[in-house]
Amino acid sequence: MNTQITATPKLFIGIDIHKRSWKVHCATDLSSGKTFSMQPHAELLCEYVAKHYPGYEVSTAYEAGCCGYHAHRCFVSYGWRSLVVNPADIFRKGKERHTKRDRIDAQLIARELKDDKLKSICVADKCREQLRSLFRRRNDLVKDMRQIKSYIKMQLLYYGIRIPQDLDNDHWSHKFRGWIDNLDF
Repeated sequence: MNTQITATPKLFIGIDIHKRSWKVHCATDLSSGKTFSMQPHAELLCEYVAKHYPGYEVSTAYEAGCCGYHAHRCFVSYGWRSLVVNPADIFRKGKERHTKRDRIDAQLIARELKDDKLKSICVADKCREQLRSLFRRRNDLVKDMRQIKSYIKMQLLYYGIRIPQDLDNDHWSHKFRGWIDNLDF
């Protein structure tokens, strides 16, 4: 008698992503799986999955953070289902709330993914993300410039140097910058 596989086996991968390494927990629909560390490259995870879990339907999830969406885009390009989740949305039991370890985080993410309890945040397309980053960096620079100008004015006040009334405002004109350049300390 021939038996046929009627359901595709499923693999759930929870990842705690960091700059230098990833802590990965792989669980199947039949087992709780295993946890391991790896270099932070999506290609290496793809090779691992192809070698150890061929033919599996793969779902991945990781917490949104400083590493951005590059891994997510790679996972989607492999044909995997990928979620980038808000860290606060991952349910933690009593003791798990107080124990913050990468291994435990990866296991929790895989468990919640397996139980279909995770919702992905909105991942912007690459062009929109780059524009958003550009605007954020510009805002950071404007804020830094304002702070540096304030430091310079505080230093002038500290040394007892009075700014002429016609130049003492928030806008630094060419005339004001020329006045600063001509100061002798």
